[in-house]
This record gives sequence, structure tokens and C-alpha cells, in this order.
Amino acid sequence: MSSRPTPRRTVLTAALALTAVTGPLASVSAASAPAGGGSARPEGSVDYRAWSTFPQWSGGKGAGTEVVRGDRPGLVIDRPLGDVDYTDPHTGTTARWEYATWLSPLRRLDTPATEIVVSWNARTPAGTWLQAELRASYTDGTRTPWYVMGRWTSGDAPGDIRRTSVDGQGDKRSSVSTDTLAVDDRASGTRLAAYELRLTLYRRPGTRLSPTVWRLGAMASDIPDRFTVPASRPGEGAGHRLRVPRYSQEIHKGQYPEYDNGGEAWCSPTSSQMVIEYWGRRPSDRDLAWVDPSYADPQVCHAARYTYDNQYKGCGNWPFNAAYAATYHDLQGVVTRLRSLNDAERLVRAGIPVITSQSFLATELDGAGYGTAGHLMCVTGFTESGDVVANDPASPSDAAVEHVYKRRQFENIWLRTKRHNAQGQVRSGSGGVCYLYFPVRPTTRQARALASVGVR
Repeated sequence: MSSRPTPRRTVLTAALALTAVTGPLASVSAASAPAGGGSARPEGSVDYRAWSTFPQWSGGKGAGTEVVRGDRPGLVIDRPLGDVDYTDPHTGTTARWEYATWLSPLRRLDTPATEIVVSWNARTPAGTWLQAELRASYTDGTRTPWYVMGRWTSGDAPGDIRRTSVDGQGDKRSSVSTDTLAVDDRASGTRLAAYELRLTLYRRPGTRLSPTVWRLGAMASDIPDRFTVPASRPGEGAGHRLRVPRYSQEIHKGQYPEYDNGGEAWCSPTSSQMVIEYWGRRPSDRDLAWVDPSYADPQVCHAARYTYDNQYKGCGNWPFNAAYAATYHDLQGVVTRLRSLNDAERLVRAGIPVITSQSFLATELDGAGYGTAGHLMCVTGFTESGDVVANDPASPSDAAVEHVYKRRQFENIWLRTKRHNAQGQVRSGSGGVCYLYFPVRPTTRQARALASVGVR
């Protein structure tokens, strides 16, 4: 949670997705998924398409890239096309980089979208980085320019570029807000009918290093404006809780202010770290050697550092958080939207925690004790009556992190796309945004639960 405004998403009324594919190329409409508890579900469409298997990568157009086989196929540099100079806007340093590219097939949407989000799972050794781009087609047949959706590196070694989103991109019909391409005026009827993705992989000239990209995907959605959503009835997850580590962001207040003024704004990386460790992954002692040894939970400081977006000047870039999670051994990071609490119940019942994004007034969530323009917390279970058990990092200590929130209050502040702030002004809500982190090889039950919410 952060007390500062979150301008990058004030134009957004829906969410973004980074989903995982372990089988054939998947395209899933969230509107067609089962409701679990049998309750009415909010309207809207969500379409996710990903490239992650050897045949999927091979179906794109590589120029200087190679698809490597193995348990986790990926895209790497083979023979660079040439070199290019890049001036890092955050360091002022100009350096020369070799590069190679990959272009996805055109993805035509069954339901035209108002938003598209590009995301990836990758690892970039020191001296390498990647750029992800998106070009969309409108329903009238015209196209957007190529939009940069992220310049990303998993590290920040000397000489590396600084991880960054790119501001100021738009064509007067759509624009990019940090990590999300959105139609500027939904009421105009403007919609996005298709898209293609482009990856550019970079490395220092003369080396054999390369980024490895295991997954590239995009979520396209059209979610109608809503201040309230239908109430759900408790489903199969009621009475089930997961043992997720509990970390407070508040105990890091003032630590490493270069990363968004310290822990008070670290809800996203703190929530990410809780779930990464739930799956048994953790930074090594060597990874944490840079952290002041007097600080508790140094891994939270580590997560903040390696999710930091130098343009947004914060740790809340959703794809950057999912990409950070996926740098851990055989762990996948997904950002998507769920349609109801019943979706979350199925995932929790299968052993998958759900990190949710929501905005609310202090009066709208009993027991929280604060209001926020944007905050991440981790749903770890449900009571017998269906109330939400959440690890809320906006707590004074690790011991105080677990909360029980009223079901109806929680689902409304999470799933709505419109809300009123304390001054009565209309602002956006996340529309069901969540992060899902899970192993490359999930159990059969986990795979089924993920498939039920469109993640394959």
C-alpha cells in the first residue's frame, strides 16, 4: 500500500493478465468458465493467448533467434541481426548491444477488447536484456504503432540497463499506461480486434550470453463499468486455508528509499515474496548479502529491488512482479483476472494462493483500518462461512498479517471497475486483478483449477 497516487492506472477500468500455458496454445474466455458456487458472475470477456512450448515458439517468425528444447523450452539469441545503441534514460549511459527478434502470429480476438497486457517469464544474465512490444488492429482495420510494453532485465548489475516501462505512447485512440494498452474512450465504441507481439533480445557484442524467454503472452479484455458486482455464495474452497508465510511491508518503512520510498509502498513485492516462499523458493544468502543485516525479512527488500520499475518509480508493475517470481527455479508467474470469489476458492482449494489487487475506503473493508488507492494482498483461504482469509502486508508486524475480511465487502472492492474516493470522485477499480504463482509442473488438481480460470 502506498499513500502516493497511482497515476498510471487512473484510466483503466479493467485488468491485465500474464497466464501460463503448459499444453497446446490456449485461448480461453473467462465468461465461459464455471462459477463454482453457482452464483451470478460479472459480465465481460477475457482472452489469453501464450507462447511457451517448442511448437508454439516455432510457429512465430524468428530473426536471429533460436528455440531451445528441454523441460522448459525457450527463446534465445542464435545469430544477432546486427547491433544498436541504446541510451538508458535512467543512467544517461549509451551502450551498444547486439540484438535478435521474434514475431508472434497474428492473434484475432473472438470478442474485441478495450485493453491488452503483454507479459513474460524469462531470465536475463548480466549483460543481456529484453524488450516486449505490441501492435494491435482496430475493428476498422487500422493499426496502432508498435508500443513498447517493457524493457526488462532480471538483474541490475553494473552496465545493465535499468528495468523500465515507457511513458508517452499513444495514437489518440489508445495509449499505454505503464504496463497496459487501453482504448482511450470506451464510450466511442473503439475496440481492438487483433494483435501481434514482438520480442527483441539484446546482449553485449562479442559474447555468447543470451536472455532466455520461457513464456510470452497477452491478455485482451473488455470489462463493462461496474460499481458493484453480483454476490457469490461460498463454494468448494470454504473452510480451507493454506500455510503461506506472513510478511509485513510496514516493518520496512524507511528502508531503501530509492525503491519507492521504502517498505510502506511495497505491498506488491511483499505479497509476491510470501507466495514465492510458499512454493519453497527463496533468495540465497549470497543474493541477500547486500541487505543491511539488521533488517528483518531481507528477502522482502530483495523483492522490492528486483521488481522496481525505474520509470513508474515503484514496485507495483504487475508484469514485473510476475516476471520476478518466474526467475526462481521452475516457478511460473501469471497476472490475470478472476471473475468471482468462487474462482479464487477453487484455486485455494487446489493449493494455489491468489494475490489480489483492490482499492477502497477505510469504511468499505471492516478490519483493515486503512483506505487505499491501490493495494495488493494474498488470499490464503476461506472460513467455513465463506469469509476471506488474507495475508495483508499492510500490517504492523509479521504476526499481525493474517486477517479475515467479510466476503461481500472483499469481493466488491476487488471485482468492481469503478469506485468513489473520499472526495466523492469516480476512480477506477482493478476489476479482479490477481497474481498466480505456481510450479512449471503443477499437480493434476492444480492444473484443473488453473484451467477453470483460463490458465493453461
